[in-house]
Amino acid sequence: MTELLALRCDPADLESSALQLEQALNRQAWVQLLPPVGAGRVISSDLLPQGSGFVIASGGSSGGRQHCLLPCNHLDQSAWATGEWLQSQGMELPQCLLLNPLPLHHVSGLMPWWRSRCWGAAHAWLRPALMRDPASLESWCRLLPGWGEQAVLLSLVPTQLQRLMAHAAGVRFLKACALIWVGGAALAPTLAEAARAEGLRLAPCYGATETAAMVTALTPERFLSGDLSCGSPLQDVELQLSEAGGLQVRTPRLAVSRWREQEQRLEVLVDADGWWHSGDAADLIEEGLNLQLKIVGRLDGAIHSGGETVFPDQVQQTLMELVHQAGLPLVELMVLAEPDPLWGDRLVALVRLEHGEKLSTHEKLLNQLAKQLQPCQRPQRWIDCPELVRNEAGKFQRSQWRKWLSPPESG
Repeated sequence: MTELLALRCDPADLESSALQLEQALNRQAWVQLLPPVGAGRVISSDLLPQGSGFVIASGGSSGGRQHCLLPCNHLDQSAWATGEWLQSQGMELPQCLLLNPLPLHHVSGLMPWWRSRCWGAAHAWLRPALMRDPASLESWCRLLPGWGEQAVLLSLVPTQLQRLMAHAAGVRFLKACALIWVGGAALAPTLAEAARAEGLRLAPCYGATETAAMVTALTPERFLSGDLSCGSPLQDVELQLSEAGGLQVRTPRLAVSRWREQEQRLEVLVDADGWWHSGDAADLIEEGLNLQLKIVGRLDGAIHSGGETVFPDQVQQTLMELVHQAGLPLVELMVLAEPDPLWGDRLVALVRLEHGEKLSTHEKLLNQLAKQLQPCQRPQRWIDCPELVRNEAGKFQRSQWRKWLSPPESG
C-alpha cells in the first residue's frame, strides 16, 4: 500500500516541515500538504499511484475544494524547465539563492524549495513576520551566507510586492534581487510602473497547481521595457485558446489527476488530446516564433450584462487604477455581480477604505470615475466593507464575499 503523510505546514517552523518532507520522500511516500489551521479531508492512500509525490490544494475558484496529484518527477520537470529559462539569461543555477516567502502548502511555496534541491542552490524561508517588517527583513538577509555574491531569486504575489514597495527598506531589499517572479494574481499597471521607476527586475509569470507552477515567464528586460504580458511559454509547454477564448495548456508535468474532496473521487485533468482547460480567458500574441500570454480574467467569473461579457477582475484592476490616480483613500476594491431583470447582471463594488474614512465622502467621485468605463462595467452600488482582505495567495475568495454580500436567509 502506498504510504501517505498528511503534513500540516507550520509557518513558524518551516525547517521542521521541510525535514519531514525529505524523510517521507526518502521512503517513497506521498505527502498531502495541509494549511496550518482549518478543515480539510485527507485523501485515501488507496487512490494514490506508486512512487512519491504531493497532494496539493488547487486555487480553482469553482466546483468545491480540489487537490492535484503531482508526482515528484513532474516537480523535477518543472524545476528544470524554469532552470533552463534562467540559464538562457546567463544565470548559473548552483550560484543562485532562492528566497521563499510563500506558503509551503501551496505549489508556489513548495517549488522554490524544490528548485533549490534540483539545482544545488541555496534556499531560505522568509517568515510572515519578516515580510511585515521590511527593515528587519533587509537586516536579516544581509546576514545570509552568500548575500551580495549569489544571484538572489524571489517569488512574490502582487500584494507582497506592494507592501514592500511602501517602505524604503523594502525597496532596497527588492533592488538587491536579480529577479523577482510575480504571479498568483494580476499585476496592476500602476504597481508595475512604480516598479519600473525603481528599476526592479520583475518577471511576471503564469502558472497553476495543475501545471506544477509556472508555465510562462517574462524576462526582467522585457518587463522594464514596458511589456505588460505574462511572457512566453517555457520550453516544455504548449499553449492554445479554445473557441471561447479560454487558455489551454499541454505539458508533460500536468497533475496526473485531481481529487474532488466533497465527492471523495478522482477525476481526469485533461481532454482526449492532453490539454488542460485552465478556466482563464486569455490572449496569445504572436511575436515572430514566440507567443506572449496575456490573461483577461476568469471564464467562470465572467458575467453577461446588457448583452456584453464582463470580466470582474479586469474591471477591478481598471477601477483601482482610476482610484489611485485620483488619490482616493481606498485600500482594497472588488466587484461582484447581482441579478438585474433588465441587464441580466449588474456589478456592485465592495471597498475597504483607510481607517477613519467614510464611503459617503468619496462616493460621488467614485461614480464619476466609473463613468470612464462602459455602462455594463460601472458598479451600481458602492458598499463599505472594512473586512475586505485577500487570502495568503493574494487573491479574493469570491465565494466568501458573495456570501457576505447576500447572506443566506435564516429560518
